[in-house]
Amino acid sequence: MTTKYSILTATFLLFVCSVFSQTATVKGVILDENNTPIHNVNIKASNDGTKTNENGFYLLKIPINKNINIEFSHITYKKVTTTFNLENGEEVEFNPVMNSTIEQISTVIINTNRRKDIEGIVTLDPEAIRKIPGANAGVENLLLSLPGVSNNNELSTQYAVRGGNYDENLVYVNGIEVYRPFLIRSGQQEGLSFVNTNLVQNVDFSAGGFQAKYGDKLSSVLDITYKTPFQFEINTDLSLLGGSLSYENISKNSKFTSIIGLRYRDNGLLVNAKETETNYDAAFGDIQTFLTYKFTDKFHLSFLGNISLNKYNYEPQTRQTNFGTLTDPVALLVYYDGQEKDQYQTTLGAFKGSFFANDNLNLHFITTAYHTTEEEYFDILAQYRLGEVNSNIGDENLGEVEFSEGIGSQLNHGRNDLDALITNIEHKGDFKIKDHRIEWSVKYTHEDIRDRLVEWEIIDSAGFAIRPPKTLPNNEQPYIPYTGPLVAFQNVRSTNHTQIDRFQAYTQWSKRSKIGTNDVWYNAGVRMHHWAVNGVGIASSNQTVFSPRAQFAIKPFWEKDMLFRLAGGLYYQPPFYRELRDSEGIVQPHVKAQKSFHLVAGNDYSFKMWDRPFKLTTEAYYKKLTDVNPYTLENVRIRYSANNNAKAYAYGLDMRLNGEFVPGTESWFSFGFLKTEENIANQGYIARPTDQRLKFAALFQDYVPNIPNMKMYLNLVYNTGLPGGSPSYADPYQYQNRLPDYKRADIGFQFVIVDENKQFNSGWKKAFKGLSFGVEIFNMFDAQNSITNTWVRDVYTKRQYAIPNYLTPRVFNIRTTMKF
Repeated sequence: MTTKYSILTATFLLFVCSVFSQTATVKGVILDENNTPIHNVNIKASNDGTKTNENGFYLLKIPINKNINIEFSHITYKKVTTTFNLENGEEVEFNPVMNSTIEQISTVIINTNRRKDIEGIVTLDPEAIRKIPGANAGVENLLLSLPGVSNNNELSTQYAVRGGNYDENLVYVNGIEVYRPFLIRSGQQEGLSFVNTNLVQNVDFSAGGFQAKYGDKLSSVLDITYKTPFQFEINTDLSLLGGSLSYENISKNSKFTSIIGLRYRDNGLLVNAKETETNYDAAFGDIQTFLTYKFTDKFHLSFLGNISLNKYNYEPQTRQTNFGTLTDPVALLVYYDGQEKDQYQTTLGAFKGSFFANDNLNLHFITTAYHTTEEEYFDILAQYRLGEVNSNIGDENLGEVEFSEGIGSQLNHGRNDLDALITNIEHKGDFKIKDHRIEWSVKYTHEDIRDRLVEWEIIDSAGFAIRPPKTLPNNEQPYIPYTGPLVAFQNVRSTNHTQIDRFQAYTQWSKRSKIGTNDVWYNAGVRMHHWAVNGVGIASSNQTVFSPRAQFAIKPFWEKDMLFRLAGGLYYQPPFYRELRDSEGIVQPHVKAQKSFHLVAGNDYSFKMWDRPFKLTTEAYYKKLTDVNPYTLENVRIRYSANNNAKAYAYGLDMRLNGEFVPGTESWFSFGFLKTEENIANQGYIARPTDQRLKFAALFQDYVPNIPNMKMYLNLVYNTGLPGGSPSYADPYQYQNRLPDYKRADIGFQFVIVDENKQFNSGWKKAFKGLSFGVEIFNMFDAQNSITNTWVRDVYTKRQYAIPNYLTPRVFNIRTTMKF
């Protein structure tokens, strides 16, 4: 009896203690504007408090279900104050940026997100990037849920922004510009994005109107910051598509931090689900590291390294594609011989030295080397027949091809090699004087590219070799015998050794001020870019451009939290190597920089709904482009005409509503409208290859009712069809066919066993800081999306059939994540 009452008493006491000890957690890293951790920051909440460690990290327990004011203060930095109201066990990461005379004014708290709002930058949550499902999960997968960003190919990590193409986007990692392979033709060859999501700390994205400190591209900027570790940690992510492993640590004296990531990916689960039966053997892997050593508080040296090896072996066997209508079904049957063997090997090494002279002056020195060797070899013979399909329900031959309307064959050959070495040396600096901030940079780049391009295609239909569509005289077989020489349908041969030297510089000025009671921000800057093209058999060319840019933002002193901004400028994109190479593979050194005038007007409206924070962001934009370099787009391969005989325009509207639709999670809904057209050689305006008229997207996070450890992640995208339904060789003014609309829904369920709020002190779970298992369904509704059309002709009837090349169907994936 005594034992019974003792147990009841102990249980009651534990219950009482648990009730009175309910807390929530606020944690994070406190940085200055140069992403340098600040130690010994005093953090006070009511009667509790703590300090940041040598790495700027802090962790504070606070009471639940009431407003708690937290004050961050330091003797040399401006005070930051904020308020939290959290539920039991809730954990929030708050990373304030201190010592910004632009961001923090009197009693108004403007955190790092406000600064980015002023600049028109979208900040993405790294945790959402790691958890949101997608056939190519990662940063780019999340970007596609934003308005104005599109890519109708889930196997590719490339994206188009507001009417631009894949070559018009800047990508930085810790202030270092990164590159991607040159020769990749299709999404299934790409493998891995450069950005390793396990290493990511901050993700910033701008879709246009960005400042002069960013480089010379026409469309967008993706600015990634890798983590600064504050403790030992190992993360793993395993699925049927591959896996990743990351390690991060900090030395005992807090001077040396290291983070290393390894990744492996195999697209076989997706490729083998497509309609073409293949022997598919591909291995995509890389290793990345980011190391930092603090020699003193004033001087830090960091190193970013990457080694990537992508091997792609592909042996197609058979394919059957049914198309047409219910009353007139048609099928294409293809039998293949041959194979494709590709290899892309890239390495990147970058050193960055940062000298913090004082609170107002920071200097950075960066040197980078990027090397890529790429091989693309293929010989594939496709023998096809086009026929009518048996549509009689109940017939034992239902779905079989009964009558052949056309037969033929196609032979594709390629022997492409590329070796490129790109080196950079750069100095950056910023200086603050009261409310003014001056930033500058000087950069030199040398590009040494050796390239051999050999591609040809032969098409035969019913025994007749089809000549190129643009050659004269016309081939009238079989009615009139043709006596001319046999030539390949397409034939590209060139060998190039090209060197490009670039000198770039920028300077920009920022200031915060007031107009009456309204807060305003100004930014103005200019970039200069000079480049010289030389090489074997190439006439030298030198060109220089200047790019002025400006931004203005105002936050009215209204009851409603509104922010208005206006950005504009003249943006140039000096040609990179691929833009210098014409459709025949020959380098044209005198290609000029494409020029675009940007005007972007935006508004942010922050409000509360259901007592939770929400924000509606709206941007209207207009671009006027001149000296445009026309191109064709097939899958992900871009081929330029290498001249500047076109002009173009783009305008549109982007809207995004994001907030806590479910408490404790961030979700959003996006809408985008775009129209972009080009006028080539004064023939009139037609749709550009990236004319994505309408877009709807949603990213939604939720918890399964009654199972709080089961989380759901939903990613929805709808895009209207892109131009591209016509043959690649066709005159775009005669063919303006569009592909079908792109519709896709990916969903993931994750069951959390161990996390920071659910730890175990015994048993097999003790070893884990985090553990979860999940299942993902890609293309949940099994939509038949297509990326291009295969054009098959019947010589006898002169008819051409557009057979869609479908993307991936519904696919199931299993995934687990672990943290040690």
